[in-house]
Amino acid sequence: MKKFRALHHYLVNNDVVSENEVVKPSLVEFSSLITAHTDRYAKAVWTGELDKKEIRRMGLPWSKSLAIRSRLAVQGTINAGLMALQDGLAGNLAGGTHHSMPDYGEGFCVYNDVAVAIRVLQQSMWVNKVLVIDCDVHQGNGTAHIFENDESVYTFSIHGQNNYPFKKPPSDLDVGLPDKTNDKDYHNVLISALDKIKSEFDPDLVFYLGGIDPLKRDHFGRLSLTLNGLRVRDRIVIETVTQWDKPITLLLSGGYAPSLSETVTAHAQMFEVAKEMGF
Repeated sequence: MKKFRALHHYLVNNDVVSENEVVKPSLVEFSSLITAHTDRYAKAVWTGELDKKEIRRMGLPWSKSLAIRSRLAVQGTINAGLMALQDGLAGNLAGGTHHSMPDYGEGFCVYNDVAVAIRVLQQSMWVNKVLVIDCDVHQGNGTAHIFENDESVYTFSIHGQNNYPFKKPPSDLDVGLPDKTNDKDYHNVLISALDKIKSEFDPDLVFYLGGIDPLKRDHFGRLSLTLNGLRVRDRIVIETVTQWDKPITLLLSGGYAPSLSETVTAHAQMFEVAKEMGF
């Protein structure tokens, strides 16, 4: 949890973003949450009425602060989506909680902020077609499940094939990588996948889940990307979407580097790349 505050400080102190560019979200409304979640689950997280099995599956101990933080994070992703539509690029210094299902959380994910944001933006007629580029090392099973039969949302996940979750609902495009995949192989596969998507889908908005857990030093990743390889990955995605002339929303997703400083440095690269590109 410390990475969120530390990342904010890092980006401001290193002039990647200025304080007046940081928008603090409000608590997301329950009417928004239930576009992707059941009414029971959305409210049980808030009231603390999850049972022990649900809490164990979520992977995080319940507290009121967790419930508050989770609602703030979802609204942050909605805000970032709206701001990306207006400015071309925006990001949430949280979000990308892609394992959460309609009626339960799992894998350290409480609410599925991407799914809620997409549904809210679609219902408000801000967007019609949305692309999710999920580069977290773990497949985005919750997002894949929620949009499995929705042709207006294209879900793409590039992940470790042998990693969690072990039951992977099909995304529109899944690329499962073998253990120890290196920078060059990863980048080649990613570029090929993005080319394929371009020929199949024309989105109004792109959500990019830039998880840093493909790093070789990640506790749970099992892939072998270097820090620079991760930076190149972020540049490939952001440059490609920009070349498509589509707005992009940046989200953190997962990352479990050996130290807080390494985690923050890796997460910051996505925003540094955007800054270097003039956003």
